[in-house]
Amino acid sequence: MSNRTAEPPKTVLLRRGEVHSPADPFATAMVVEAGHVAWVGSEGAADAFADGVDEVVDLDGALVTPAFTDAHVHTTATGLALTGLDLSGAPSLEAALARVREFAAARPDDRVLLGHGWDAARWPGGRPPTRAELDEATGGRPLYLSRIDVHSAVVSTALLDLVTGDVPREDAPLTKDAHHAVRETALAAITPAQREEAQRTALAHAASLGIGTVHECGGPRISSEDDFTGLLRLAAEAPGPRVVGYWAEQDTDKARELGATGAAGDLFADGALGSHTACLHEPYADAGHSGTAYLDADAVAAHVVACTEAGLQAGFHAIGDAAVATVVEGVRAAAEKVGLARIRAARHRVEHAEMLTPDTVAGFAELGLIASVQPAFDALWGGEDGMYARRLGAERARTLNPFAALLRSGVPLAFGSDSPVTPLDPWGTVRAAAFHRTPEHRISVRAAFTAHTRGGWRAVGRDDAGVLVPGAPADYAVWRTDELIVQAPDDRVARWSTDPRSGTPGLPDLSPGRDLPVCLRTVVGGRTVFVRPGE
Repeated sequence: MSNRTAEPPKTVLLRRGEVHSPADPFATAMVVEAGHVAWVGSEGAADAFADGVDEVVDLDGALVTPAFTDAHVHTTATGLALTGLDLSGAPSLEAALARVREFAAARPDDRVLLGHGWDAARWPGGRPPTRAELDEATGGRPLYLSRIDVHSAVVSTALLDLVTGDVPREDAPLTKDAHHAVRETALAAITPAQREEAQRTALAHAASLGIGTVHECGGPRISSEDDFTGLLRLAAEAPGPRVVGYWAEQDTDKARELGATGAAGDLFADGALGSHTACLHEPYADAGHSGTAYLDADAVAAHVVACTEAGLQAGFHAIGDAAVATVVEGVRAAAEKVGLARIRAARHRVEHAEMLTPDTVAGFAELGLIASVQPAFDALWGGEDGMYARRLGAERARTLNPFAALLRSGVPLAFGSDSPVTPLDPWGTVRAAAFHRTPEHRISVRAAFTAHTRGGWRAVGRDDAGVLVPGAPADYAVWRTDELIVQAPDDRVARWSTDPRSGTPGLPDLSPGRDLPVCLRTVVGGRTVFVRPGE
């Protein structure tokens, strides 16, 4: 998780602002020394430090917070989406095909055309493009277009012709092994230079949003070993966000060899709801099956035991209620073999965990599992008319992403984006959790902010970071924002905390419709990695 350059970080005094710190809820100044927070306090006391620092930053009323941690990112894919063909905003099939034509014409030398983000469920008519339509739009060139959840794709005939082995030729989105085969073929066509450009673009974009750390979720069915190790090397050598790597393979030796923090991340227990591959107890409301299970409880238990013995985090991608239950059953079986205390101390992770029941929430709490979750999923797919309701029916859909129940049970939350599935957008993520489409699942802005800052550090075993107190790593962001408040989205949040006399540090007003804070500067380990132009 290193991010170092040869030049030592400066000693800096920041003053005349608002510093979000539990050490002093009314702090206006902060001193950073040797890459760590050295002091936080009042403006008057800051005078004593002014002559002993390398730099004084006049905040001019700006807000300073811990930098965000995005706990689930696919960095190269994010960069490719930022620099390539992005269909997430296409309002119709016709508009998507028009963008494919324009992109193909603008990239005549690309060996394979790459795009992401289509969602036929949001288009009039509700159907994806046919292979013939893609062949026409590309002029017969290889094309790979991943669906927004990255668990299925549509491709051109020319790309299918490049795939080694048998791949279904029926004219429908490819899922499961067929999808993995075409994705592997498409990504193999990317040159090392293109890959590094995508990684640099993604990390620079993250820094511009006040993100100081990303958890890279790589794996053999997602990217490649070269992609993973190249990203870790880039993050260690170049100024930018820290990168914590997870490698999704049931091989602890491979995870260690690649420099991963855990054999975790997108180690698939199932697929995704949008692609009808999440594994459910009851069939989909709009399909005659219950999805796909990739692991059973015995496989989960074996992996958790191996990781625990190796001193690595284990983790699984689990979305459907049956898949989440399988993971809990497997981790509980592992605890019977190696001891509950060791399992809890290892902080094993579950990614997404969208369909939880009271029993599985209790299992997470009992086993010390980290819930690495994406509130933007609810903002995008929740509600009475959203994709969740179409796939599951309104009653089941209302149970999804129960953040309040998880917090009440003591389950640690770590927020992320799953970018490029949903964009890097930390304040939007906090807003999505606080204003969940299902009111009983809402949590306070303060709790959501903690899950997106300190929660990501706790998810990698660090309890001393993600908060601006003396001794913590100097990972922080400076924001232009309106008046700070202590926000209670509804009456279930204790009103005492909104009273200024409580000494609760304020945060921006994230009410829907209000402008989100603008990042002016991002600092990682005391080194500036982003400054907004003109600031």
